[in-house]
Amino acid sequence: SSGINAEYGHTIKGVCILDNDGKRVVSKYYDSSDETFATVKDQKVFESKVFKATERSSSEIVAINNYTVVFRSNVDLFFYVFGDSRENELMLLSVLNALYESISMILRKNVEKRAVFDQIDSILLIVDEVVDRGILLESDANNVVNRVHVKTEDIPLSEQTVTQVSYDILKSFNWLSQS
Repeated sequence: SSGINAEYGHTIKGVCILDNDGKRVVSKYYDSSDETFATVKDQKVFESKVFKATERSSSEIVAINNYTVVFRSNVDLFFYVFGDSRENELMLLSVLNALYESISMILRKNVEKRAVFDQIDSILLIVDEVVDRGILLESDANNVVNRVHVKTEDIPLSEQTVTQVSYDILKSFNWLSQS
């Protein structure tokens, strides 16, 4: 399937969230054949370059080596999505927005490092729901959050699935086993 990705050029090389010191909070790389991301050490070198290039930037798109990097920052976090230099910037931005908005919903708009660590399992699921093996799967934050099955008051009852509502009702009556 990697031939298809390369042929159509809609490949996301990676996604990462760094703290305001440039340290890794979450990262996921999708192209193991790319020497830039071959080892964790290589990934961290790339992340350091990305952070240095963006920590004071007012732009939301930068070019680093042969990569297009889109990003946004919030409180004490930097969110990054990158593809090769030929990648469509709008597609990369839609991935970034889907990740950020989904995370924001789950964290009830309290998007900061401590909250991300508290909900790290949900954050990792969000990354997997938005991007799979370098391909954009879902760019609608409501759909992502619904798939992750996270109970959040930010989602109106009308937009929750029957399964979620049933689960919440059963849970509220303690009818689900306590595991």
